[in-house]
Amino acid sequence: MAHVAYLANKFPSPVEPYVVEEIQELRRNGLAVVACSARKVSREEVQQLWDGGEVLSLQSLQWKALFHAVWLACHCAPRLRDLLCRVVCQGDETVSIRLRALIHTLLGIYYAALLRDRDVRHIHVHHGYFSSWIGMVAARLLGIGFSVTLHGSDLLLSGAYLDTKLKACQFCFTISEFNRQYIRHAYPSVNLHKVVVQRLGVSLTSHLDALPLPGKNPFLIFTAGRLHRVKDHAFLLRACREFLDRGNQFLCLIAGEGPERHALQEQIGRLGLQERVRLLGHVPHADLDRYFAMADLVVLTSRSEGIPLVLMEAMSQGKVVLAPAITGIPELVIDGQTGFLYRAGSLDDFVSKLEAILESVPTLEPVRREARRHVSEHFNREQNLRQFRKIFLSRVHLAPETHLHAHSVLQ
Repeated sequence: MAHVAYLANKFPSPVEPYVVEEIQELRRNGLAVVACSARKVSREEVQQLWDGGEVLSLQSLQWKALFHAVWLACHCAPRLRDLLCRVVCQGDETVSIRLRALIHTLLGIYYAALLRDRDVRHIHVHHGYFSSWIGMVAARLLGIGFSVTLHGSDLLLSGAYLDTKLKACQFCFTISEFNRQYIRHAYPSVNLHKVVVQRLGVSLTSHLDALPLPGKNPFLIFTAGRLHRVKDHAFLLRACREFLDRGNQFLCLIAGEGPERHALQEQIGRLGLQERVRLLGHVPHADLDRYFAMADLVVLTSRSEGIPLVLMEAMSQGKVVLAPAITGIPELVIDGQTGFLYRAGSLDDFVSKLEAILESVPTLEPVRREARRHVSEHFNREQNLRQFRKIFLSRVHLAPETHLHAHSVLQ
């Protein structure tokens, strides 16, 4: 049976449930998928988050595959000549990025060796980070197709060698029309026909009428996301201080864990927000519904995003949301209709919107209902997964002769 290899930076990951869902959707429809992780994952993580069998980890070195990788490096280097030339001689990337690309080229060779006996005829990579370079190198050596899914920061902030990846890929999924138009303008030589908007989605599992109405005292603000600089929780804390100084009573709950936790805890102390802001740490996805139900407002303060699942989930439960008017977010949050937007980076605009929402809570029922309807129509998980599977299968070519050619090269 022909296989597709599906590679993620880290698989499984509690913050990327959509990768699991896409693999499961392909498997349910008869495609054999090899789940792969560029980073090493523990047995405990796999047991907790994945019940689909083996996860092929690139950082769990296998000696047999390592020997085959050395052979490949010696005998098939000409296949990679243009990629190596791009890394070493072309572009304006920094030395450190070029070195990382060379290291990931070696990992791509090793990845090809791992896949050589698995009848893999296509490699799909989720996210455009360096794991996509690994997948591209492996596909080149195996003589098979390669595709990629682009989200937000992997395209807009960390787009190393995306020109090469977009040229090499058979097709590219991206999660918003904003991203597709960004690719159109930033990479004009790319055939836009192979760039497909494939939205993520969430399930609508409860009825809006059954949800608790907002309007509790104090006003409860909730956000969820990794404690990373790109999420800009520091901005949210400054806004909380300003919101409090204007005489508003509230409680802000921040769910998530990450490298910025210590700095944020210190900032809470400096701003005197110990009684107003709480860092909840990691909250299991299954427990997020409880916080959504409690919240009067769900906010997002990121500097860069795709279209965040946390906003979709909040809106699917009829929650009022406030987010920056950046990237693909306005495709989900239509200002004044399905939620509210603020000018990115503007503390005054953000706090003014907080006050306006606080004063208007009893009148926002139409916004809550329209938010839920909009998610149901455009960001429905089951509907979008079916579309993903249909497009994927229509664009992936699993011709036996392609694999036979690749297999002979690796003997």
